[in-house]
Order: sequence, then C-alpha cells, then structure tokens
Amino acid sequence: MNRIAANGELLSSAGHISNRRVPGIAGRLLAALMTSGAFLASSLAFAQSAPGQGVALPPVTVTAPDAQRRANSPSASRRAGGVRTRRTQTARRPETAAEPKPFAQSQDARTGTVGYFANSTAVATKSNTAIVNIPQSLNVITQQQIRDQNYQGLTDVTRYVPSVAVHQGEGNRDELVIRGVDSSANFFVNGFRDDVQYFRDMYNAQSIEVLKGPSALTFGRGAGGGLLNRTLKEADGTRIYEATAQTGSWGDRRVTLDAGQAINENVAARLNVFYQGSDAFRDFNHLERYGINPTVTLKPDDFTKVKLSYEYYHDGRTADRGNPSQSLPGGVTRFNPTTPFAPNGNFQTFFGSPNLNTAQATVQIGMAIIEHDFQNGLTVRNGTIAADYQKFYQNVYPVNGTLAGAVNPADTAVNLGAYQHTTNRDNVFNQTDFTYKGWTGPIAHSVGFGTEFGRQTGVDIRNTGVFPNGTNTIVQNPFAPTYFGPVTFVHHFTGTNTDGVTTPDSNSKYGLNIESGYLRDTIEFSRVIQVIAGARFDRFEMSALDMNTNINRNRTDNLVSPQAALIIKPIESMSVYTAYSISYLPASGDQFSALTDGTLILQPQKFENTEVGMKWNINPKLLFSTAIYNLNRTNQPIADGNNPGFFFPSGSTLTRGFEASLVGYVTDQWQSSLGYAYTDAKITSATSATVVPGNRVQLVPYNQFAWWNKYQFTPMWAAALGIIYFGDSFASSDDTVRLPSFVRFDAGVYATIDANWRAQLTVENIFNKGYWASADGNNNISPGQGRTVRVQASYRF
Repeated sequence: MNRIAANGELLSSAGHISNRRVPGIAGRLLAALMTSGAFLASSLAFAQSAPGQGVALPPVTVTAPDAQRRANSPSASRRAGGVRTRRTQTARRPETAAEPKPFAQSQDARTGTVGYFANSTAVATKSNTAIVNIPQSLNVITQQQIRDQNYQGLTDVTRYVPSVAVHQGEGNRDELVIRGVDSSANFFVNGFRDDVQYFRDMYNAQSIEVLKGPSALTFGRGAGGGLLNRTLKEADGTRIYEATAQTGSWGDRRVTLDAGQAINENVAARLNVFYQGSDAFRDFNHLERYGINPTVTLKPDDFTKVKLSYEYYHDGRTADRGNPSQSLPGGVTRFNPTTPFAPNGNFQTFFGSPNLNTAQATVQIGMAIIEHDFQNGLTVRNGTIAADYQKFYQNVYPVNGTLAGAVNPADTAVNLGAYQHTTNRDNVFNQTDFTYKGWTGPIAHSVGFGTEFGRQTGVDIRNTGVFPNGTNTIVQNPFAPTYFGPVTFVHHFTGTNTDGVTTPDSNSKYGLNIESGYLRDTIEFSRVIQVIAGARFDRFEMSALDMNTNINRNRTDNLVSPQAALIIKPIESMSVYTAYSISYLPASGDQFSALTDGTLILQPQKFENTEVGMKWNINPKLLFSTAIYNLNRTNQPIADGNNPGFFFPSGSTLTRGFEASLVGYVTDQWQSSLGYAYTDAKITSATSATVVPGNRVQLVPYNQFAWWNKYQFTPMWAAALGIIYFGDSFASSDDTVRLPSFVRFDAGVYATIDANWRAQLTVENIFNKGYWASADGNNNISPGQGRTVRVQASYRF
C-alpha cells in the first residue's frame, strides 16, 4: 500500500521514497493541500522574495484545479489578449463538484519533517524558520526517531544530542547539563515554561527540540547553557487512529492510543492516552504512570485558528538516589580521585528503602492558543497556559557523617539519611507574539515582537527523617544496604536539634510575577547576507514568606538580554553564522523557592555566549550542523566564610567547545542521527572551598559521540543500530569522584506487516555493559540500565 509524502513523492507502506510522482487527481489534491488557507496567504507575501525563510523540501510542480479553470475561462483569455475560438469553447471542462478542502497543513508538512529530518521549526524564533537560517545550535528529535528508539525517559533521547549530559535529578525528576550548565528548570512545552521538577513522558510529543546557548530573547530567564522544548501533537485534521501495546524486560507493560481527525472543515479533534507500569533494573524499583491529552482545533475562517488542549498526567515511581562512592585510606582529593562503589560488582543493589522511597507527580495543564493572519504581512499568536503541579518525593539515601555517605575504606559501613519534600506549584503564562514580514526599499525584514506575562506561586516544604536510633543517620552494611525499618519525618524550624540536624528545613511560600517584552528583526540585505538583532526586557518581582520565621522578603530584578547574529549564505542550502547572546539567572536560582538575607543582595548570574557555526542541507532531507562556542558564566555565588548566609558573586565557569551533527536521509533507505561534541568546561573562579579554578564541571566529558542508524532493507523490514560513547567525567565539580568513560550499543528491528500492522523490537545496552550513567553528587551515583528488551505492536484502523 502506498501513501503520499508532504513533498508530493510516493511512499511505500514502509515509508521509503518511491521514484514515481503522484499523477492526475492525486496531484491536484496535493496542490490544493499545499496552497490552502492561511498557508497560501501568509507565504505569498514574503516567501517569493525572501527565499530560505520557509520549508525547503524537494520541489514539486503541480497545477490546482481552480487555477486551471481560471486559466481556461473566457475572462482570463480576454485579459491575456487572446481570442475565443471554437476550439477553446469545446475544450472547456464541465463543472464538477468541488474537491474536499483539507482542514490544515499537518504538523509534519508545516515543518518539512520526513523521518528523522526536520527542515524548519518555530521554537527558536517564534516563527516557522528553516533550521539552516537559525544562527544557533539546535537539534530536533522527530516523532519517528522517538518511536524507533523507544527509550523510557525524556532525557534518555538526548544521549544522541551533542553537548548534552543527563543529570540524575536526585532520582525524582528530569535534569540536563547542556554545555556545562546544569538545570532542572529549563524545560518547556509548546514554548511555555514547564519548570517544575518531575519526570515527563513522550506519549503526546510530536517532536523534541534542544536549543544550545543562551536563549533569553525567546524564552526569558535562565537557559544559559540551553533548554529542551516538547512540541505536542495537535489536532491538525490528519486522520490517525493508532493503538500500541508494549511489553519487555522488568515486567514492562505499556499501551497508548492516538486518535484524531477533522470533524468538519472548521473543527478537528485528537486524543492521546497512555498507561505504563513496570518494575526496573534496580532492586525494589517500580514505575506507574498514565496520561490523557485531548486537543481541539477550531477554524472560524481560513486565516484564524484556535487550539485548545488539556492534559492530565501522573507519574509515580521509586525515588532512587543511586550508589555512594568508595572512600580511600587517607581521603580523596582532586589529585587522588576515587570511583563509585558497587557491592561485589552488582549494579542492581538498592541503597534506599523499598517502602519509603517514592516520587509522585500529578500534573494538569490547560492551553489555549489563537493564531491569526491579517493578510498584510502581519500575523499574531496569543497563547495562555495554566498548569497545576502537585509534586512530592521522599527518600532514604547515602548521606551524612564525616564521609558524607561514602563507603568507609574498610568497606564495613555506609551512612544513610532521609527526608521528604513537597514542591507544589501553579503556573499561569500569557504570550503574545507578532510577526511582520515586509520591506524597506530593497531590504527584507522579518520583525518579531511581543510580550509575556506570568504568575508562579508555590510552596517548598521539607521534613528531615529521624531513624529509630533518634538521629538523622543510620549505619548500614554496604553489601546489604537496603533499609527496611521505619523513619519518622520531622520538620526542623531551627538548626539546633538533639537529633543531629544542624540546619532548618525549608518551609517557604512564594510568588513570582513576570513582565517581559522583546523585539527581534531579521534583516535580509540580499540572498547572501542576513543580520539579526534583538533584545528582551524581563522584570521579575518575587516575594517569599519564610514560614519558619514568618519573615517575608521581596526582590525585583530588571534585566535586558541582547542577541545579535550575522548569517552568510554562500548557497541557498548553506549558512555560515556568528552569534552573540546573553541571558541571566536571578539570584533566587532555577527553582526560586525562597529568599534569604544573602540572596536579597546577590547579583543575577550572567551567561555570555559567542558562537560561530555552519549549517548545510547536503541534500533536501539531510542536515549537517557544526559550531564552536565560548560560554562564560559569571556571578556564581560563593559562601562568605566570615558571614554565614551571605555570598560573594565571584564564582565563574568557562565552557569552550566544538560540536557537529548529521541528521536525516543519507540515502532513500538509510537514516542517520550522528553527533559529536568536544567540551572543555572548567571552573575559572572558585564557587566553594573545594570547587576551585581548574576543576572540570560536573558530568561534562571532554568527548562524547553518538550515532544511530536505521536502514530500510525492504518495504517490510528495517533495522537500526546505535552506539554511544561518553568520556570520563566527575560526579561533582570538586573532581574527587571520577566516572569512567563508557560505550553502549542499542539496536532495533522493525516490521511493517501491512497497511495496518507494525511491530518493533528494541534492545537497549545490547552487551549488558555495566557503567555509571549519571550522578547528583559524589555519593548519589546512578548505574546505567542493564540489557533491556522492549517489544511493541501497533495497529492503525
């Protein structure tokens, strides 16, 4: 069975490109699709005179039926100076019923997405722009690549993205280190901030975009090293009814449903639902999560869309903080680092409590987006998100004592501590984005301007665990460290306690108001030269009530983040660029849950990035990207040893690096996703007594390489092989616990049985390699998952 690709080429049922074009009626229907509604109106005003701003898929020349009728009409002949002849009259086509009008362009067609290749994105600039014309390093992970690799976690897919390292996230959240900058807050969904600490699923993801370097002009505060955005599946009118069932290692069981279509020419609907339950590679670990995401798109007219979405999502799992390190006789230093501890080489041993360790997140998100094309070069998008996050986690983990949780040199003892943490939050954001495309004389402009207003409120409440011995620490045998006893969780209002707790537990109620405005102008002097200049103003008004002391503190920051770039295009499919950008992180930090007397007077952290890069569409569905960059992070706080609770803003980090990627179709049968990064991330001014100049930044290797290849052998059968190399790194920036480099192989086999049935088998870590995958400090180190097999069957109906 064959189907039609967005570029007019014929696809087999397996999805590979045929060498035949679509003739006759199908070709005319394709023309109607490609020229319908708002797409025609918004593109004609600018795309003809400003190439490179739109999608650059392989060309197809077709003539729409309406255009043919107009060309053959008597009035058209008269306007053209022709004479009506008898032949003209007899050749006139009889009137027929109008062909069905497509609801809208599909998401794939809008971004030129085919397989692993995406030609354009609106994420980086808020206007759909060819990636080759975006002067910033970014990677798009498409829906097909997500499906083919079939990893369990959102951050797992970034293993194939250069300059990105996966952080442990204390076993209760997604967290990434991008270009040497660690963040649990730089996550976005459809361009809206999604900054609460939880594990996300990809059941409703159309694509994942990873942007690198400061992105404040588009996204606001933070994002100093980069960010991750999820673009969700929307009701675009495409008919899809697909159910999927999966099983595999560790008792994995997962089902999904994706159902959607155009109800009529003005309304489309879509529903995504999933459930997953599983045990895990680690002893006593388990997972249960589920979600539902209905969406509706309304088209009051050809130039207006209203998109509505609601999601209910729950993720519950064992909070696993990993393993401690091995202490050495005489202690460890950055000149004599140690390694993680695995009892008898067993990576599955659990250093926690099966009954108490848990992470629970319940998320409800509603979105409403209105898009309108004024038909004069001006378009507008207004979007609102309201999100409620209920987050709680509780863990027993290696910590405390003189070794801070490390196994003693004699291998006879390891200390465990415990706490529970509630971090509920409500977010409301409204974004208005205008894009105007026009001319000043011979110079083309694409001007983006808009505002963002937001309100974030929440609580941060922590209670420390007290063990039956009356203290906050229990000593365990490191070869049998799992704790099965009780823990009493107590809130400590002060730092003077008989149970060994020396600092108060957090107990904060906070609110943050955001008012922002931005302006960006992409100036095209010719086909060869583009200049981009812009700036964003952000005002942050934060208040936090310390409920331990009943002291309310307030702080306001006014920040301006500029961005500038020069793009040279030797040929239409290639760009060479240089870019400069700045972003800021307020002193309250990524999660801004509290203010102290010390942070009230602390300057915001500053991220300043200079980048030179090149992008080249080697063929219409293969993109090569490369960049070198210099990212300087300053104003990092270092504690004032003579004034407890206060800081010096003198810490700094410098990251210099090179990265390259190749993504898309190497041939019609061979898809590839290849990435390499060299990253030199160093401390340049101390941020603590042990994090000193010359140290390498936590979890950042000098070299990382990843290559995923899929080959379509026949219309029915395809197979994939992936390799990941991750160089040695350190568990924290004091460089005292070294994580050895590792190589991991993954694979997949895919069968397109017929037009309805599809099956796949994926294997993660084929050779069952034992390795240390990530960390959250020197004594919370996570081993990589052992060999994991997943079998999946999908049915389209």
